[in-house]
This record gives sequence, structure tokens and C-alpha cells, in this order.
Amino acid sequence: MTYALMRPLRLDLDSFARLCGAHPDLIRRLVALELVEAERDARGDLWFMPAQIAEVGRIRRLRSAFPLNYASLGLVCELLDRIAALESAMQHRSRRLGDRTWTSTS
Repeated sequence: MTYALMRPLRLDLDSFARLCGAHPDLIRRLVALELVEAERDARGDLWFMPAQIAEVGRIRRLRSAFPLNYASLGLVCELLDRIAALESAMQHRSRRLGDRTWTSTS
């Protein structure tokens, strides 16, 4: 059996901005601040993976909910990602141990 290799779908700046409901200048700013990942082609045009749409949404929600500038939102997003990773690791460990509760005896 053979499988065709496909390149992952990539979106140009204008398409990506439209899907995010944002102006292309805001997207460029988020890329410059390294809040959103993008690839540059040989001409210097920006290309985005569809998964980045959710990241832009998260950044915009945080920005509207808290009086933070975009640069500080990078730290907030990083901390939220670390919390999610820790919670996932704890759930995995809990399932692996069979939800046993360990108590210490003195």
C-alpha cells in the first residue's frame, strides 16, 4: 500500500487574517512579537498553519479581558501552556496509577 505525501495546508497572510477576523497588520505584529508562528517563503511572504487561528483567538480574548499589552501576553500564553502540560501530566499519572490515593502513615 502506498500513501501520497501531502504538504500541510498553509494559509497566506490575507486569508489567515480574514479567518481570524483580524487586520493583516495585527497579524504581522503578532508574528514580530513571536506570539504567532509563521513561515516566510523566498519572497518574504508569511504563511500560517491553520492551527495558529486558535492561537490568535486566544491572544485576542486575553487582550480584551486583561489590561495587558501584546508583549506581556506572550508570557501569559507561555504560562497557560505550561499549566495545561502539567495538568495533562497529572491526569496521565493518575490514570497510570489507577486513581489510587496515596496516604502517608506516620
